[in-house]
Amino acid sequence: MRRILPASDTALLVEEADLEGAMRLHAALEAAALPGVAELVPAARTVLVRFDPRAVSAGVLTERIAVLASADAASGAAGSVVIPVSYDGEDLGEVAGILGVTPDELVARHLAATWRVAFTGFAPGFGYLAGDDALFDVPRRPSPRPRIPAGSVALAGAFSGVYPRESPGGWQLIGRTDAVMWDLARPEPALLAPGTTVRFERSPRERIPLSDAAATTAPASDSASDPPRHAVEVVRPGLQLVIEDGGRPGHAALGVSASGIADRGALRDANRAVGNDAGAAAFELAGGGAVLRFRGDGVIALAGAPAPASLVRADGAAYSVGGGEPSAVEDGDELTIGPATSGLRVVVAVRGGIDLAPGLGSLSSDTLAGLGALETGGDPLAAGAVIPLRGPSAAPRAVDRVAPRPVPASGDLVELRVVLGPRDDWFTPAGVRTLLEQEWTVTPRSDRVGIRLAGETPLERATPGELPSEGAVTGAIQVPPDGQPVLFLPDHPLTGGYPIIGAVVDADLDIAGQLPPGARIRFRATTGD
Repeated sequence: MRRILPASDTALLVEEADLEGAMRLHAALEAAALPGVAELVPAARTVLVRFDPRAVSAGVLTERIAVLASADAASGAAGSVVIPVSYDGEDLGEVAGILGVTPDELVARHLAATWRVAFTGFAPGFGYLAGDDALFDVPRRPSPRPRIPAGSVALAGAFSGVYPRESPGGWQLIGRTDAVMWDLARPEPALLAPGTTVRFERSPRERIPLSDAAATTAPASDSASDPPRHAVEVVRPGLQLVIEDGGRPGHAALGVSASGIADRGALRDANRAVGNDAGAAAFELAGGGAVLRFRGDGVIALAGAPAPASLVRADGAAYSVGGGEPSAVEDGDELTIGPATSGLRVVVAVRGGIDLAPGLGSLSSDTLAGLGALETGGDPLAAGAVIPLRGPSAAPRAVDRVAPRPVPASGDLVELRVVLGPRDDWFTPAGVRTLLEQEWTVTPRSDRVGIRLAGETPLERATPGELPSEGAVTGAIQVPPDGQPVLFLPDHPLTGGYPIIGAVVDADLDIAGQLPPGARIRFRATTGD
């Protein structure tokens, strides 16, 4: 039976009885193209429906989804792929024993089965493959591995999958492939998309060198080319310096979350102060402590977390840089940004914007997925990096001073509004009360993926175990087995298996993105209307 659950003030989670039902629902939602729906994230038994509340209310959308008839999942509509595999995974023998077959029989049945991409997630290009052989129902490893090589072929639950890039993971490894699962140089970066039919075949046990196509994901530099006339050189990157814009929504089918700037208001303010479009890419600096050197003249502005900042000219003269106000820079000037005095993230915009090639339409660095501008690959910027700029003449508007917005300091108590669900029923009534009545402290073990919180009393579960993977939104409050919540920020995984007790409303996400270690949170339940 279909259930429609709140997932935030901008999302609903629609639950079906099983994987087939979820796939049929996803097909029906795609065909219906309901007004206001922004994105669909299919998963093992659910479809996350992200919507624009300015275009449709949660109540109206719920009514429309409730009466929507399921559609055929269109098997094979996304094409078919053959993946060669060397079956030499280190868990092959153990998995065969768990399933009560020999390793040879396990391999034979993995080859004979027809697999179909049910949904994507975890990492760009990672497809959850559902097969037609009931043998394959494999528990995850008790402890995830910190490093699984790219190309590893693995099993978990009823699914098979191929790791597109090196990453941690808890799936059981049965083989490896040299097929390139994700390559931004291709017209379709993901080899596997929902609906794709997959067949595995044996390959020689000797590992084949990676193809030239794989190497194209790291563009070679042209040392003979002239240096950019306008650029920023990273002298010191601070704790974490990344490039961010409004993100890349709409790519859930590729296993890609939106990512983007953690404090959207700060990005708008900094860009307004230099005359850029509101969503133009800028530098996001966690904690302060960076030094940037400029090539060519320009105009800069800082917003977000306040931090002492100064421009040092080539002749040694120093000038203070205030938050929210445009400041002229000259060739050779160095911008020094001290530690943030409150908040966490300083945004630095440069008039004209950043001149890099976008990855999937965005320059945003997704630190979990390893996506960003084609030239950076999503990695944080390191000392010596040179980022080309378009130059000040490329900005479309006049500069304007913007009043700084207040942000919380370490020790401050911040109230964040939350919509309970979709899995608040996995917790006892006492557990839900603990979420709302107890203060939570932001720990230093926080980053752009999520804020790890600590509270005196862990959240008490009513239902043990893990969920089948399902979609999550920025602001989701996921609860791992230790009962200490994680508040998802922009680089969160697209899907996950720990229950989500609630989600911070969209209007409070900017404050969440500025919470420094030591800040305290009190959650307040709201319907989000």
